[in-house]
Amino acid sequence: MAAFRLLTSFLTRSSIRIAAGVAAITFADAACAHAVAPGASSVPASFGWTFEPWVVACLALSIGLYLAGYARLRLRGARGRRDRALRLVSFVTGWIALVIALVSPLHTLSEALFSAHMLQHEIFMLVAAPLLVIGRPLAVWLWAFPPRARQGISAATRSAWVNTPWRWLTTPAVAWVLHAAALWCWHAPRFFEAALASEGIHTLQHTSFLGTALLFWWTVFRPASQDGSRPHSAHAMLSLFTTMVHTGALGALLTLAPEVWYPSCIESTLALGFDPLQDQQLGGLVMWVPGGLAYLVGGLLVGARWLTRRPASTLAPATSVARPAAPNTRLRAHEES
Repeated sequence: MAAFRLLTSFLTRSSIRIAAGVAAITFADAACAHAVAPGASSVPASFGWTFEPWVVACLALSIGLYLAGYARLRLRGARGRRDRALRLVSFVTGWIALVIALVSPLHTLSEALFSAHMLQHEIFMLVAAPLLVIGRPLAVWLWAFPPRARQGISAATRSAWVNTPWRWLTTPAVAWVLHAAALWCWHAPRFFEAALASEGIHTLQHTSFLGTALLFWWTVFRPASQDGSRPHSAHAMLSLFTTMVHTGALGALLTLAPEVWYPSCIESTLALGFDPLQDQQLGGLVMWVPGGLAYLVGGLLVGARWLTRRPASTLAPATSVARPAAPNTRLRAHEES
């Protein structure tokens, strides 16, 4: 109860601060926005869809392999078809989220507004990544290949060169640290400014966000056949809670900061008629509020999965005790005969 009261008090204070931040952004004097000529070089010429060849190729390859593998698995029989269909929906939804983040006008707008940039990052880490992980793409992609290639790829993944690094990277503590480091390092002004100034560094930033998020959510939602035990559920919920806390802290710092952290965003933000500090506050709120809710939902899903699997584990001892009775029964029947 004491912990519950402490959590309630914390959430109440956070809600008040969030409401104050929203009110400051919503009711701020419109005269704070300074107009700049629409032809400013820092503002994109148009906010349409972008089709970078390598991005489109990666997106097309991922969805193509998944659909091909799913079709081949579907032909193998009806067993598990419902679960495979749910994973298909999850993967396709996550893939659509990636398209929105990388190809839609949001990508172009993110180059001008910090808040749009933050929304793009949150779609990477909190929408696309968990949905893609739930879709279990690695196994489905494998089935897209012919039998001989499938056997070769499977053998390669079992080798020490691949299996050892993978096991290390998907350790909950390692995945948590990598994800947290990516978040905090890239939001440091020096590194964030470098990403805005260089397309290559910007690509590295997005890759690290999505890659570490995939590892993080893999440790949370990894297949129950590997580990459906209580310790894994406890580790997953601990990872989600602590990540919610430190990402919320970063969002709060951005929201409550008295000055703009990233000077490179000022010119483009002013050119669109927005106040740079308010835009940064909005970006911080995007990380703070929806981000916290996403981790909370993830924790509820992990808890629900653990609760639904508990009866099967509790029945195991009873089954093991009942088995020795069978030989005695057969022995008595033999003696009576």
